[in-house]
Amino acid sequence: MTTPEELASYCDRLLDSAGCPDYPSALNGLQLSSGKPIKAVAAAVDFSSRTIEGAVKSGANLLLVHHGMFWGGVERLVDVAYRRLRLLVEHEMSVYSSHLPLDRHPTLGNNVLLAKELGLEPSGTFARHGEISIGVSGAAEVETETLKARAQKFARSCGGEIRATAITRGRQTKRWAICSGAGASAETLQEAAQMGVDTLIVGEGPHWTAVSAEERGLAIIYTGHYATETLGVRALGRHLGEKFSLPWSFIEAPTGL
Repeated sequence: MTTPEELASYCDRLLDSAGCPDYPSALNGLQLSSGKPIKAVAAAVDFSSRTIEGAVKSGANLLLVHHGMFWGGVERLVDVAYRRLRLLVEHEMSVYSSHLPLDRHPTLGNNVLLAKELGLEPSGTFARHGEISIGVSGAAEVETETLKARAQKFARSCGGEIRATAITRGRQTKRWAICSGAGASAETLQEAAQMGVDTLIVGEGPHWTAVSAEERGLAIIYTGHYATETLGVRALGRHLGEKFSLPWSFIEAPTGL
């Protein structure tokens, strides 16, 4: 039987968690351990009451998430926070979280898998974060509206809808870049400009990024924060199921973003 610590140690090595800088609240790795052998794995994008309840219903006692227990920062263990913790303890649930290490993984990562969903072949990196890159980039010869339609199909399969800047219409994509989640920022727009990218595909971004992108001649397809980050946890859950001969499931909990 596999313990939470054994599975976490394997994931930390697989994802190179120690070599990937991240935000302080990410706390990548095993965030809660019951010490009990793992019966089944439930994968989800976010740590929330919905995903904990979904894990319990699925019969899992390890919850694998992209946004972990402390993503919103330190909070008092009262009200909702207390009820979440009590539910975890009552069901002897362990929690493992991986944020940027899972975004950037070369085969299980959100970005490389999003490229595959959209029919794109990465040939380079994108979205610098310190000494590493989170996203992917490449060349293509495809109508931007075709990419937009593929992104819409994918987003709707995850319970969402895309948004796109107006200049996607009547354009040809020749150089693209992808950064899942909150991927449109001052830094990524500047990097895209320096790389000669004409189409940027992200999860979400502030309104001003659409204005700035249009002035730069850059098309942005906002595919949804939640949708673009379902891919990595699904892939990691499947991989762990095969590696450790464990049943696994994905807990759907769309946020609308």
